Amino acid sequence: MIDTRKITALAEQKLEGTDLFVVDCTCTPGNEVELTIDSDTSVGIDACAELSRAIEAELDRDAEDFSLTVMSAGIGSELRSLRQYRKLAGHSVEVLLLNGMKLLARLDEVSDEGITLSYEEKQAVEGKKRKQLVTVSRSYSFAEIKYTKEWLDFK
Repeated sequence: MIDTRKITALAEQKLEGTDLFVVDCTCTPGNEVELTIDSDTSVGIDACAELSRAIEAELDRDAEDFSLTVMSAGIGSELRSLRQYRKLAGHSVEVLLLNGMKLLARLDEVSDEGITLSYEEKQAVEGKKRKQLVTVSRSYSFAEIKYTKEWLDFK
């Protein structure tokens, strides 16, 4: 089985000095390797193809047969690295907490420990009979989060 750490290291070496970075690398028992990359701006198909060729040139197909797919982290895919979170600061995200609560919020701040979100929530306001929508800002540690995805609103 192909070592994903070796492929990740080769990819990081090839991407050094660019705004591209490795998000994830997986390998199935049939040696089908999937390398996911992202960028601070955008990832073009040419960049994926170029990286794929560069990695394949470093590996020996005679020693071990494999299939390599290099792809970009798509819109709506789960965020896996701190750099992806920082890239989305100020944008809308969908967050599923471990307690099952799903939030659509704006990602205000990212730290090494967690994130700060702002969103509207119904709360009891003094002097009002019904709950009112109030914008709240809350911090969540990464340990509390099951996943975070970029949220695109088409309204």
